[in-house]
Amino acid sequence: MRREISVLIDRRGRVISVSVADAKGAELPNVRKGETRLSGFHLLHTHPKGGGLSKADLSALFLSRLDAVAAIEVRPDGLPGNVHLAHLTPPGTVGEEEDWRVYPPATPSEMEQFDLAGQVSALEEEIARAQRTREAKKDRERAILVQIDQGEVDAEERLAELGELARTAGAEVVYRELIFRRHLKPGTLIGAGKLEELTSRAYHEDADLLIFGQELGAAQAREIEEATGLKVLDRTQLILDIFALHAQGVESRLQVELAQLRYMKPRLLGAGTRLSRIGASGGSAAGGAIGTRGPGETKLELDRRRINDRLSFLEHQLKEVAVRREERRKTRSRNDVPVISIVGYTNAGKSTLLNAFTHAAEEPRKVLAENKLFATLRPTSRQGFLEGIGPVVYTDTVGFIRDLPTDLTRAFRATLEEIGDADVLLHVVDVSAPGAEARYAAVQRILKDLDIGELPSVVALNKADQTDPEVLEQERARLGGVAISAHSGEGLSQLRHVLSQTLEDLQVKREDAEESARRERENVKAALSTPSPKPRWAGTD
Repeated sequence: MRREISVLIDRRGRVISVSVADAKGAELPNVRKGETRLSGFHLLHTHPKGGGLSKADLSALFLSRLDAVAAIEVRPDGLPGNVHLAHLTPPGTVGEEEDWRVYPPATPSEMEQFDLAGQVSALEEEIARAQRTREAKKDRERAILVQIDQGEVDAEERLAELGELARTAGAEVVYRELIFRRHLKPGTLIGAGKLEELTSRAYHEDADLLIFGQELGAAQAREIEEATGLKVLDRTQLILDIFALHAQGVESRLQVELAQLRYMKPRLLGAGTRLSRIGASGGSAAGGAIGTRGPGETKLELDRRRINDRLSFLEHQLKEVAVRREERRKTRSRNDVPVISIVGYTNAGKSTLLNAFTHAAEEPRKVLAENKLFATLRPTSRQGFLEGIGPVVYTDTVGFIRDLPTDLTRAFRATLEEIGDADVLLHVVDVSAPGAEARYAAVQRILKDLDIGELPSVVALNKADQTDPEVLEQERARLGGVAISAHSGEGLSQLRHVLSQTLEDLQVKREDAEESARRERENVKAALSTPSPKPRWAGTD
């Protein structure tokens, strides 16, 4: 035939399949491979044109976790020539540069003396021993990060931010890669070749999680999981997980669950007849397995209906919470106490600044402040004092992030809209982090989307003590504001003075507006009370 023939053999020597194809196109059974075991199959195939094992042969060996892959050269007279053999090596094997070990070419008679069964048994024992050692040392999930660069100027900053998100979620980042792709692949975004490289990297780094900086569709995530054998998450799922991890109050938990269900609903996928309760063909008399015939709902429909019911319940609960929050806002308004909302990018130091302003160093007044993203998920108000103003209310809000997932924006819209009731916005910017100006712009876009971008605002350049003085001056020239350190207290007195001055100026403007409105009302009242001149034709027919 002068074609490659592939034969799949199990450990008992039985031929499982014969394919007219190379190793990559050989017919392989869909078997579940454990962490410490190989597939139990040996792939033997011919090379009519001679030569050793190809890259495709070794990729099939690695991705399918075969016991071994062997290629037999075919001589011109049709008889077998040299045999090339390779098998996997345990991760971290010293002296092996690849994921496999390739033996020197041998004749068929020499290869008959090779104890493949003994080699496979020893290999699995070594893999299991290495796995037990790694599990004993591993206390959290190990993740590989992938950020696709499509020409964005902040691609590296996005990859760094993805690393912070993974760390906040509790993962250990063992490898990160920025991949340039002008055009994304429809199924896997980055292509099969790059996925093979990442799979190999995960094998060596003992990683079990693959996190993408781009949002993945359900079909894309499923295809990537099948190609790599790893758990796959995207940035949206990661943020949702962090929100679920940090949600403390009743309202926060309701909003996070609502966002998760909205994200999950369009990603429910059927799995053939396994998700059906009415058989493969449907109908009351349709065929199907015993016990599955008859009318009814598919499991997919049941899941969707349950999610819809739960969504309705959560939305009703959140409406009740919103009513109670509105009552508290009205109470503050009646007391005529100025409100200062602290806004900014996540992990900019807003909660630490609130504690510093209100002297809330101990419980129960102390607000949670951690070096993590989204440590605060619900607005927290504390009373403070400003010289020349008197009592004021500081409100700490949920941190913003660029490209905030749509489901989270919808869930937290009521919380974010409370910022609109503030008299002054205190915008906290972390000047020690790269891309401070881009983060400032991201927050301003969100405020503009909420129609509150025109409120009076004061910029606080936080973490000035950790910033290079030259960089600090550059950011102050670009953004303005007051350089402070919420942790050490540096610059807080100057920031309080600026806030007092802003509130005084706002009060003067309001008084001027009220005075103008009062004069306008008096002018209108005077115009209405003045008798109109009598027309010349009055009293005539």
